[in-house]
Amino acid sequence: MKRATVLVAFVLAGAMAPAALAQTMSPRDVDALPASAPKAVESYGPGAMQIGELRIPKGKGPFPVAIVIHGGCWTKGFAQMRNTAALADALTRDGVATWNIEYRQVGEAGGGWPGTFQDWAAAADHLKALSRKYPLDLSRVITVGHSAGAHAALWLAARATLPATSPIRGAAPLSVRAAVAVDGPGDIAPFIGFDAEVCGKPVIVPLMGATPAEAPERYREASPFARLPLHVPQYLVSSEVLSAEAAENYRKTAAKGGDTVTVLAPRNGGHFDIIAPGTPPGAEVKAFIEKAIPAK
Repeated sequence: MKRATVLVAFVLAGAMAPAALAQTMSPRDVDALPASAPKAVESYGPGAMQIGELRIPKGKGPFPVAIVIHGGCWTKGFAQMRNTAALADALTRDGVATWNIEYRQVGEAGGGWPGTFQDWAAAADHLKALSRKYPLDLSRVITVGHSAGAHAALWLAARATLPATSPIRGAAPLSVRAAVAVDGPGDIAPFIGFDAEVCGKPVIVPLMGATPAEAPERYREASPFARLPLHVPQYLVSSEVLSAEAAENYRKTAAKGGDTVTVLAPRNGGHFDIIAPGTPPGAEVKAFIEKAIPAK
């Protein structure tokens, strides 16, 4: 059975994958992990899904901030911000403020192009308002995303490279100092085809509302790979969705433009184990994320 096909069954049914994949946790297992209550739950837009959880470490601050973005095939019904709450909580316990965001996905009103991207942008920019109430150091903001959220994390770092006329850029993008992409694609057009294996159905064309041939400019604006160099350090975790080959291709291409990209392939790291802080691969990924935080 192909690795991707096994992952589909695992993601959709929450079943245990074969031991060869070192997959021990389902999405619902990760949802059930304990996490502290957030300091605040705030809206960054008028919609029900335009919210985020802010967690603040103990102490005076100001604290570096990680924008944490869950995955779920960009599509309603797979995952919500509960899937990254344990990771956000673990980072906060280590002294990093976290802004764990929800956003509209395909299948929800306004989800897909351009709304999903606009939500990522608006959620990031809402940190400016939050910093007026909480001790946040906006000179040390990083993005952290898992699976489809990995694409979002890299895209938020790339957003400032978009033309001012872009419908998804926003007027004044928040400066991002580093991006951590945990087992998700940095380039979405080549993911077409494989997306149906990973997610059980096509998701990229529904996300973009068109094929690459029909809307090439959309794909250029939506793809971090197409925006390279991003001029910030990037950290990639390669597991079951982001192959070692794809990660290395991204690293080499970024290096040609002067970007530094660091790749981690956790030992025995299943797609969901790597965002579960209590597992060995999850602890390895958490430490990797913390390396991305800029020094004062």
